[in-house]
Amino acid sequence: MNRLKRLTIALGVIALLLPGRAALANDPAIIKTEFIFNTAPFPSCHASTIVETPSGLVAAWFGGTAERNPDVCIYVSRQVNGVWTPPVAVANGLGFATNRFPTWNPVLFQPARGPLLLFYKVGPKPAAWWGMLTTSTDDGKTWTSARRLPEGILGPIKNKPVQLANGDILCGSSTEGDSGWRVHFERTPDLGATWTASGPVNDGKTLKAIQPSILFHPGNRLQAVGRTDNNKLFEIWSPDGGQNWGPMSLADLPNPDSGTDAVTLRDGRQLLVYNHNVRTGSHNKGRSPLNVAVSADGITWSAALVLEDAPDAPNGFAYPAVIQTRDGLVHITYTWERKRIKHVVLDPAKLVLQPIVNGAWPQ
Repeated sequence: MNRLKRLTIALGVIALLLPGRAALANDPAIIKTEFIFNTAPFPSCHASTIVETPSGLVAAWFGGTAERNPDVCIYVSRQVNGVWTPPVAVANGLGFATNRFPTWNPVLFQPARGPLLLFYKVGPKPAAWWGMLTTSTDDGKTWTSARRLPEGILGPIKNKPVQLANGDILCGSSTEGDSGWRVHFERTPDLGATWTASGPVNDGKTLKAIQPSILFHPGNRLQAVGRTDNNKLFEIWSPDGGQNWGPMSLADLPNPDSGTDAVTLRDGRQLLVYNHNVRTGSHNKGRSPLNVAVSADGITWSAALVLEDAPDAPNGFAYPAVIQTRDGLVHITYTWERKRIKHVVLDPAKLVLQPIVNGAWPQ
């Protein structure tokens, strides 16, 4: 065995042992993996969101010394000529009474017509935060002064909203107060000027659910899936475009009390990004691996990719956001060890699917 071959094997072994390694970096479906930034004015970051604008991709997340600290701001980066711009703080928790509060969970959304929307939360903790909205008419270069959403309206709580055929924007939202973890839905017909909200669709106690993603199905049916504290994903269905919702139930896929996201592909399939694991011990245990699954009907899911797999990574890989762009490619961003935001581009037509049997990811 020559020296070059020995060196190649050694480097491969080292790569397998490194925390945060990409499990299937050579998968034919993966076109690109990168960090949105390598250096930043904050040590910790989380909860990314991504959107396609007329001039390109825009991503956002919250960053600061640590989650819940008052210095945590919303940062934005734009992709210009294939390169991400340095992170810029576009929102903070200043100006509320005499305190500075942390910001949380930005959500970017580009309506079919109108400015780019950036929703986020401000407050001392999820049980006591409120919704904020700022907009951009130049694809994220500059932003208006933020305004607080009406009382009782939080906006999309983590994952992107969807725009319905009539132009309404439907947001999956949730609360985490004394009544437990409860999902509800909010609707705006005029880009956030006026709102209506449903009541909670689960009791928050026996099934504790938050952070829904909304999926489209034939016949005006919608499905919402998301995070629970019950060690499985939740699912709930609407027969009439989100006007009414049926009972919430647990899906067959595991969930370690960690954020998920999903998108309806243009070929009609559903694509889900989540941690295929259960929670054990501390809050971040279970946030590896980070997986991609695909379903034709939103019920039976097939294994597609493992994006990350490093069970000893102390902060894990979590809180994905996923979109499909005009060219048909899928873009995923996620928290990488609470230190960076990773961006993965994949071709959904090249995904090789394997069945998930009894909730077990295929080996």
